[in-house]
Amino acid sequence: MSRERDDRTPTRDLDDPQQVAEMVRRFYSDVAQDDLLGPMFNDVARVDWSEHLPKLTDFWCRFLFGLPGYTGNPLRTHQLIHAKRAFTSTHFDRWLYLFYETVDLGWTGANAERAKGFAVRVARVHGRRLIGHDCGAPLGPGPIGHEP
Repeated sequence: MSRERDDRTPTRDLDDPQQVAEMVRRFYSDVAQDDLLGPMFNDVARVDWSEHLPKLTDFWCRFLFGLPGYTGNPLRTHQLIHAKRAFTSTHFDRWLYLFYETVDLGWTGANAERAKGFAVRVARVHGRRLIGHDCGAPLGPGPIGHEP
């Protein structure tokens, strides 16, 4: 399911809201089409992507730049989905794998690394609160080719 690396090495960091929006778009495009995660987002959560992508962009912009705009409770939202169809550690590991892959293929720099570190924390907290144990072990640099 992983994308092939192209010959270009990323040269830009996640250094502004437009870059974050592009990262979110690429990442969730892969998530929506993923055999494991797609059904959770599309069939169980019934995500309206036109509404969800701007909210996720605001979430990441709040973390990376301290910008206002994000409102919501991600854990509560995931608890409601979990009640319909249980998450497993494989869901969180796959989410994190795709996140790392997206960032590594498109961006490099301090904010890209901060985003990946925060994604690990998000996966761990959601795993602990929803399924009772930490998920999302740090993948280290370059998970491409190390499919979970």
